[in-house]
Amino acid sequence: MTADPRRVVLASASPARLNLLRQAGLAPEVIVSGVDEDKTHAPTPAELALALAEAKAAHVAARPEAFGALVIGCDSVLELDKQALGKPADAAEATARWKAMRGRVGILQTGHCVYDTAAKRFESATASTVVRFGEPTDEEIAAYVASGEPLHVAGAFTLDGRSAPFIDGIEGDPGNVIGLSLPLLRTLLGKLGVKITDLWA
Repeated sequence: MTADPRRVVLASASPARLNLLRQAGLAPEVIVSGVDEDKTHAPTPAELALALAEAKAAHVAARPEAFGALVIGCDSVLELDKQALGKPADAAEATARWKAMRGRVGILQTGHCVYDTAAKRFESATASTVVRFGEPTDEEIAAYVASGEPLHVAGAFTLDGRSAPFIDGIEGDPGNVIGLSLPLLRTLLGKLGVKITDLWA
């Protein structure tokens, strides 16, 4: 069996990541890893994001249906006060999170791992983007939490959704905040000897 270097698999259920890849000209398949994120630990938020990305990519790369593919694994956490904040557990936590974040600065850490299943090699790195939060009112926070959106995203916010008006600015790659840094992906692919332009659908 000959491996197809153009086949790309996204090891994530994130519609935002899938959309970013499609907008960049790729046509990835989706195979969700099923990795238990609560069982992964690391000394820093950046290292945690990287460890989770590597675990997701490796888990999917080991599956027979991923044979020959380039598997992309990502995971994001918000670093605030040196703590790693993932998806809030419930509406109460999302509300408390936003009241703690407003008017402050955090760092969105996204781990990236590209696993070449044909060569049995991988490259990984973490991208960091500074996020400056605005100061939404308690009423605005309540409305946002009631929308349900913050319960499904790392840090309880998105740059491409309903919380965008509550983000005053960022320093770094906006795609990284949405879920995947395309410049970093290009770099990791290059280290594996793959040109991102060769993956265009």
